[in-house]
Amino acid sequence: MSDTDLGAMDAGQLRALFESGKASPLEATRAALQRIERFNEAVNAYVLVDREGAEAAAEASNKRWQEGRPLSAIDGIPVSLKDLTESVGLPARKGSLTVSDAPCERDSPPARMLREAGAVILGKTNTPEFGWKAITDNRVFGATANPWDTRLTPGGSSGGAAVAAALNMGVLHQGGDSGGSIRIPASFTGVFGFKPTFGWVPEWPRSKEATLSHLGPLTRTVEDAVRMLNVMGRYDYRDPYALRGQPADWGEELGQGVEGMRIAFSPTLGYARVEPEVAECVRQAAHRLEALGAVVEEVDPGFESPIRIFNTLWFTASLAVYREHSERQRRLLDSGLVADAKRAERLSALDMFYALRDRARLTESLEHFNQRYHLVMTPSVAVRPFPLHHDVPPGSGMRDWEEWAPFSYPFNLSQQPAASIPCGFTPDGLPVGFQLAGGKHDDARVLRVSQAYLEAYPPTFPERPDQV
Repeated sequence: MSDTDLGAMDAGQLRALFESGKASPLEATRAALQRIERFNEAVNAYVLVDREGAEAAAEASNKRWQEGRPLSAIDGIPVSLKDLTESVGLPARKGSLTVSDAPCERDSPPARMLREAGAVILGKTNTPEFGWKAITDNRVFGATANPWDTRLTPGGSSGGAAVAAALNMGVLHQGGDSGGSIRIPASFTGVFGFKPTFGWVPEWPRSKEATLSHLGPLTRTVEDAVRMLNVMGRYDYRDPYALRGQPADWGEELGQGVEGMRIAFSPTLGYARVEPEVAECVRQAAHRLEALGAVVEEVDPGFESPIRIFNTLWFTASLAVYREHSERQRRLLDSGLVADAKRAERLSALDMFYALRDRARLTESLEHFNQRYHLVMTPSVAVRPFPLHHDVPPGSGMRDWEEWAPFSYPFNLSQQPAASIPCGFTPDGLPVGFQLAGGKHDDARVLRVSQAYLEAYPPTFPERPDQV
């Protein structure tokens, strides 16, 4: 079997080969490293590759498989970590000129859990500075490009992880999502991305706006996302917001289909403007779910745009970042992050009080809505991928990324689980995703419907970056 064949496989296929002895974790790791060597120069998904560490971990996994004592279902599987995530022996630059390149001395919960499960950590994927925006560029490593058209953005802030998943530069990829940072790049690159219920995948150290931040997987298949969640979706006491109660098997409902599932299809959430090409792809996906047996009703949840609520929290977090830096360091920060911080200086304690009050009302409204419908379906993003080095689509008149990504952050405010599922392409060949969101702790249901859709309508992935 060639490296190229191994490099195209998912975690389930690789595990079967490890069990049979027909391939080894070291061969799979070298196949992933080979794909990084072939593709990364064109897309800049990885900002650090730990070849020596990965091969050493793979050799240890080889021995365990030979002895018939793998540590988990993902023992020997190549994985990546977002560069906001701390991992012993690797730097976490966080896309910032203000952060040292010294190796980390501690593991974050995902890094620890993946390592203890025998996964092979290949390296770190690109992110904007401190993950503050929904595209992926920074002054340390530059921009990550979309594999479908390298002139365009893959979105962000987990853009590096999404691109690595699209090109299978490694199999399992860890992302983070405080306003759409998993689902936006998943949609823009045509992969599966999942934001679990808040607190079910622990995070430490916590991000500045800790109550918005969710960690989760970006993968080619729902099954691989489940395999990753079965490892890192476990309690860790270091996270002050960590919750117990995760399913023993995150995929406990996979294979049950969508028959009788009540899905509220909201094309705009009642307020968003969506590009026609995107809207058409998502509407077709709604028809497909209906054909599979779901009960799909076009209806809006009935709340106004929560952009003011979100930006009050988000801009204030930027201000906290800004004020924790010295005057010299502030000159090194992303100008957009600084602009957000300056806008927060005009906010009052009463503004924050009202934002928190209205956030609670939004959450209550969505949880009530989920008593009538099992899931809410929307586009993942309102626009197609747009040119690199722009925070908003050129010529759109927009100022903030939240304006072109209006569907994702409401479900960070509510802390509910949500996924982006690839559902086709625009006429000019760019990926589109639709979002499924559920009530709190309905993660298995979101994963179940996502898997049923992708099983019926398998996604297409790029064979190589489309360099133009």
